[in-house]
Amino acid sequence: MDVSALRGRRVTIVEVGPRDGLQNEKVLVDTSDKVAFINALTAAGLPVIEVSAFVNPRRVPQMSDAANLFARITRRPGVRYTALVPNLTGLDRAAAAGLQEIAIFAASSESFSRANINQGIEESFANYAVVCERARQSGMRVRAYLSTAFGCPYEGPVPQERVADLTARLLDMGAFEVAVSDTIGVAHPAQVSSVLGTIAARAPLERIALHFHDTRGTALANVLTALTIGIATFDASGGGLGGCPYAPGASGNLATEDLVYMLDGLGVETGVSLPAVVAASSIVGAKLDHPLPSRYTQAARAAARQR
Repeated sequence: MDVSALRGRRVTIVEVGPRDGLQNEKVLVDTSDKVAFINALTAAGLPVIEVSAFVNPRRVPQMSDAANLFARITRRPGVRYTALVPNLTGLDRAAAAGLQEIAIFAASSESFSRANINQGIEESFANYAVVCERARQSGMRVRAYLSTAFGCPYEGPVPQERVADLTARLLDMGAFEVAVSDTIGVAHPAQVSSVLGTIAARAPLERIALHFHDTRGTALANVLTALTIGIATFDASGGGLGGCPYAPGASGNLATEDLVYMLDGLGVETGVSLPAVVAASSIVGAKLDHPLPSRYTQAARAAARQR
């Protein structure tokens, strides 16, 4: 693989740490600490930050302060601040908080869809069609996640044609971008290439983002493969935080620090400061009951202790 052609390319990193990274943490992080985390991520140059989710606070207590967070963070012009919404109630709450962009979350497998949102695929798509139309009328952009696109914890392999079909349907529904997601971290480079090839026959790759978990240590290899195919948007989580309660064994998201370190080495432009991301992650990391999973952060701290 000749990666020299990647030098000078521009990649967008979508920071999902405040939402996807924290939503399943056992320790409830104080709102003021989340505000400091998000503001530090803004200062680090992240162009897109998923701040929270307007979901039922009884189901996801960590996200119960979504409206308060949006009221307290410092929004920098040019940075997109987003939130996940599951339905029209969530959309209305997001609109009241002044959002201009939201995200919806669909699944590629029936079992995971029912476990995650208590709806089958077709029922969820009918719901999201209404959400997308209301968002359009309100002047809000919609980003879509398509989870379990590379494998399901209940059903195993997911047919690639189904992934491509659902991706195309989400775009037709009004999503400006679909984050094709490896929810349980089973994807490998050959599969990434194959899935993207199948999607490309149904949808333009410039409207595709990728969301990797690093359960099996292949996330960066998957990003590198996708870069050579032309994907230019990747999700990542500060500190490598994240996981999924409905995906047994799923570890954290691809760490923003690890991703930026690799992209910097390749000469790929992100506009993101690696030291500043490490500093941002340390704010929330100090409030948790476990070390941050990011390999770069762990190595940097070990090196600092030896000085």
